[in-house]
Amino acid sequence: MPEGVTGSTVPRRQLGRYLRDLRGQARLTVRRAARELEWSEAKIWRIETGLTSLRSLDVQAMCQIYGASAEMTEGLMGLAKETKARGWWHSYGDVIPEFFDLYIGLEEAASSFAWYESDLVPGLLQTEEYARVLITVGGSGVDETEVERRLHVRMARQVLLSRATDPPVFTIVLSESVVRRPVGGTRVLRGQLERLVQVGDLPNVSLRIVPFAAGLHAGVVSGPFLVLRFPTTGDGRDTEPPTVYREGLTGALYLDKPHEVEGHEVAFAGIWDAALNEGDSAQLITQIARELE
Repeated sequence: MPEGVTGSTVPRRQLGRYLRDLRGQARLTVRRAARELEWSEAKIWRIETGLTSLRSLDVQAMCQIYGASAEMTEGLMGLAKETKARGWWHSYGDVIPEFFDLYIGLEEAASSFAWYESDLVPGLLQTEEYARVLITVGGSGVDETEVERRLHVRMARQVLLSRATDPPVFTIVLSESVVRRPVGGTRVLRGQLERLVQVGDLPNVSLRIVPFAAGLHAGVVSGPFLVLRFPTTGDGRDTEPPTVYREGLTGALYLDKPHEVEGHEVAFAGIWDAALNEGDSAQLITQIARELE
């Protein structure tokens, strides 16, 4: 396999996106950027499409030409170090600053989401009050300004659900524990349950609940995960490899090897089959909300 294309493609793709955006903001064409850096146009293209890994010093040079901030430059240089990793673990607060949320780039580019959550409502479906509780609890020591900033980002991401042009398709399964856990108290949970019913009515969203009565199912073993797929070309090929995203306390795991994606898709199919259908799921959510009144 050629040098620079082993392991996960996720950090290379993300680095390419950020560098392409910075070049656009600087109003530089590929030809002009290549001339400033004394590189070939083909090299710029390979970098921006994620086909090659990149040295931190090269990233620093590009950021300087593009007028990137010191904070952005630091983040991109850290990301460049990860483009050569065989397996890729993104550890927040380690090499890459916490503000540098790589997942959002994937989320905005995705055409479909297959999502299983076992404990909490996914960020894209959260009400502002529910999200505020989670951000406050999960960010101990974070001041109110930072809480508001994170909350704003989370709420802004939700435009994906009803995007006017080619909104992504969401196939979501929540464990019954998600809709019964009183995050923020009964009032906050009731508002969140009403929001779930509204989201489930969107034409591009299929939302199911896997009840406790389902017993042992694939999700109990797998834990929560998300499979993202991306738009296809005219001949049906993926524009980007499907990617599995899994969150942890200290970081997030990105998997895009075919056998990894296939294993999670098989698990999701099992979870989907174990869940109530959409109509019965909506009835269960509504029943739980009424019990809280």
